[in-house]
Amino acid sequence: MPELPEVETTRRGVLPHVAGRRVKALHLYDRRLRWPVPRQLPALLAGRTIDTVDRRSKYLLFRLGDDTLLVHLGMTGSLRVFTTPPPRRPHDHIDLVLDDGTTLRYHDPRRFGAMLWLPAGAGIHPLLAALGPEPFDPAFDASYLHRETRRRSAAIKLALMDNHLVVGVGNIYANEALFRAGIRPTIAARRLTRPRLGRLVDVVRETLTEAIAKGGSTLRDYVDSQGEPGYFQLDYYVYGREGLPCRVCGSLLRSRRLGGRATTWCPSCQR
Repeated sequence: MPELPEVETTRRGVLPHVAGRRVKALHLYDRRLRWPVPRQLPALLAGRTIDTVDRRSKYLLFRLGDDTLLVHLGMTGSLRVFTTPPPRRPHDHIDLVLDDGTTLRYHDPRRFGAMLWLPAGAGIHPLLAALGPEPFDPAFDASYLHRETRRRSAAIKLALMDNHLVVGVGNIYANEALFRAGIRPTIAARRLTRPRLGRLVDVVRETLTEAIAKGGSTLRDYVDSQGEPGYFQLDYYVYGREGLPCRVCGSLLRSRRLGGRATTWCPSCQR
């Protein structure tokens, strides 16, 4: 599933092609995403100018004046930019055509993504209302994380993946950040001291920054706006490497299911 680095990479790739451009047409070939794409969306978008594209957690937010088009890539979605679009493939569900002929094509084999209209004056959409701070937000610091985890008996990895605590740290990057911070993912969040949590905050930011610089991770379906895969997966320390030697100390990596997700760690480097 695309996580924050993949979504941010997509945002940065799309933005130069759409900022200041007028929407010529929206072609809906299949409305059956996670939530049905509104039938009136083509009429709502036609003739509107895209001012910019923001990101909140794993959501792309196309700003059109006071209105917003919300896009989520789901598990297998991608948003490609074409100057001359090729023939449609299976699972190409939506084309957003701009006034200069540029086409943004939404492709999603499993159709778990979303494309929704957020009109001005409607208040905060339920998908965005309860989200915690961004990992790059100054509000996400050692004091905040220490305060918010004092009553959490859940494992620190599960806390880190909770979008109410901090957004965008999915399974891959939670595994990798905890390794780099030297913290075992199974330890109860409330047992961690402020200094260790401060180190974790720093490492979460470092890990996500490095992943964005490398175009995110491509394990199966993800490609960026130009159709290129990410390559951060080449530098994984623990994710997907259970039973292999640790790249730092050589100990065999251990793995278990935690909250239904694969969790891998080094018994020597992480305490």
